[in-house]
Amino acid sequence: MSILTEIRKPVGKEMDEFESYFSKTMKSDIPLLKIILNYILRRKGKQMRPLLVFLTAGLNGKISEPTYVAATCIELLHTASLVHDDVVDDAHERRGFLSINALWNSKIAILIGDYMLSKGLLVCVEKARYDMLEIVSEAVQSMTEGELLQIQKARRMNIREEDYFKIITSKTAALIAACTATGARSVTEDTDTIQSMKDLGENIGIAFQIRDDLLDYEANGLTGKIAGNDIKESKVTLPLIHALENASNLKKRHILSIVKSRKKTKEEINEVIQFVTASGGPDYAENKMNLYRDKALAILDSYPDSEVKESLKRFVNYTTSRNK
Repeated sequence: MSILTEIRKPVGKEMDEFESYFSKTMKSDIPLLKIILNYILRRKGKQMRPLLVFLTAGLNGKISEPTYVAATCIELLHTASLVHDDVVDDAHERRGFLSINALWNSKIAILIGDYMLSKGLLVCVEKARYDMLEIVSEAVQSMTEGELLQIQKARRMNIREEDYFKIITSKTAALIAACTATGARSVTEDTDTIQSMKDLGENIGIAFQIRDDLLDYEANGLTGKIAGNDIKESKVTLPLIHALENASNLKKRHILSIVKSRKKTKEEINEVIQFVTASGGPDYAENKMNLYRDKALAILDSYPDSEVKESLKRFVNYTTSRNK
């Protein structure tokens, strides 16, 4: 049994019901839209974000229809962001399958992403959950700002550690914080509780992204991510940032010239990986990741013991130990 299957046990019934609830929002009479939505639905991922919504709701109250609304809105927003990201990154694969822009084209992919985003916001409006709409809209704004900041910094290759944390807080962490905040908001109106759960999600999100970046330096057959892929795509992440900050100007220029290059050899990518590893980049990033993991666990420690709390703690630990 997988770790995620174990984690979802306390809300397993609700997650099964969510499948049906979510599928109803993915229906259309437009033939092309119907085909693409079915393609997306059949290739859904681990649904970690809806799971986080349900667990957070269960931690703070009784799960009811507003929780399903929150999870549906979040999943639509997340899927829309993935479709848009594939266009921005010119990626042709997503979870081992062809991306929407690869199968159809970028114009259609952008329209599909827009459709799913608007559908997600509309779900909140139809159920008069304007409180959730506010949380999700703030996340969308933050994610867009983070993406633009990343593009701006990537052009000049001048990303500092402070920029890196601003970017991942605006992108990955903002969405996960929206999961935990809407999950809590679906069962309580207490502003302190909702803020606490938002903080929980932000810490999980930052730790999650650092772990994702660390996978780039772990060359083994277990990872779902190809080692060196971020370097190949000229992405500057925390392990590399730390290594560059402690390198001589000559070495820094040499490494950056490789990272900037559009065509890199396997040997050049391995050279960057070895440089970052020898400079202690992965160790530094792992220590930072563990700090955010511990902040998330500390928030959960303020709650009485329960099955849901235990699952959330396992969720936090899973995000920092996963191999894909």
